[in-house]
Amino acid sequence: MTERASARRHGRFWLYAPFVALGLAAIAWTGFWFTVRSRVIEAVDAALAREAGLGRSWVCADRSVTGFPFRVELRCASLALTSARWGDAARARTGPALAVGQIYTPGLVIAQIAGPLQADLPDGRRLELGWSGFEASLTHKSGDPERVAIVMTAPNATLVTPGQASETWRATALEAHLRRNPTRPAPDQAVDLAISLKGSVLPALDALLGVAEPGDVDVQATVTQTDAFRVGLNPDALEAWRGAGGQIDLTRLVSVKGQARVEATGQFLLDQTHRVAGQVQASLAGIRQIAGIPVGGLASGLGALLGGRLGAQLPGVAPGLTPLPPIVLREGRVYLGPIRLPLQPLPPLY
Repeated sequence: MTERASARRHGRFWLYAPFVALGLAAIAWTGFWFTVRSRVIEAVDAALAREAGLGRSWVCADRSVTGFPFRVELRCASLALTSARWGDAARARTGPALAVGQIYTPGLVIAQIAGPLQADLPDGRRLELGWSGFEASLTHKSGDPERVAIVMTAPNATLVTPGQASETWRATALEAHLRRNPTRPAPDQAVDLAISLKGSVLPALDALLGVAEPGDVDVQATVTQTDAFRVGLNPDALEAWRGAGGQIDLTRLVSVKGQARVEATGQFLLDQTHRVAGQVQASLAGIRQIAGIPVGGLASGLGALLGGRLGAQLPGVAPGLTPLPPIVLREGRVYLGPIRLPLQPLPPLY
């Protein structure tokens, strides 16, 4: 009887062993998840404290951290930012926000934010940015961002400036991607930027070009000395970027609006007056006027002035496009070749 009882107990051990192991694994995984959750909360609190020290106060209303067992979800009933880094305090707020990280992909964070974003800006300006869908992803390594992607559906914006007509913009879709440039030397601190707009409508641009159809825009650029922006986008960062010789290399711009097409490359920086300066080499087709100046007459007149035909095909210019004289931004003014365009002076950024 004793041998039979021992055999039965031994058999029952193997019968229950998988369930015991599963229970122990569940307990261990629960402990691991709560440890990760605690570290996420600590990291968020530390980040908020750093931001406050830099003059930016973030408020995540009704914050909660959930997602057990395989995710960590940070939820805010609303998200608000108050920044004093532009002189007068600037305030922005959005609807509910959600940031999600998978336990098995700790280097990736995905965020969703409900609009609209409402911002009170210096000098009494107000901005409202809306969308029907907003999703962002961040790939990082030990907290250092490597890639950022933003996808917006049906974005639209209205900027109201006291004493001036409001400015509006809308599009059917927007995508933006940033990544560390893998080929430039490390001292360049270069970041690649790619922006794609579909169905974009900007009345101010339509009036400038005389083309009213919605347009598609693709932009590719590289920004150097980006470490200046680790403290955020504010006057101190812009001045540090300018002092470090930061530059934006526009490697590709393609804009298509109806029959109109523009292709351009260029370089931009900030001058001593804190205005955008630089030069753009553009080619176009299907555009009859720029700022009320007929393109055909302008091209032939400048061609005669410069001793050649501007319409002649140049290296790198796509067939069917007419190259323009260099577009130069200097001291807040915009020049097309030697002609200053009748536009409002560009204001200082800070």
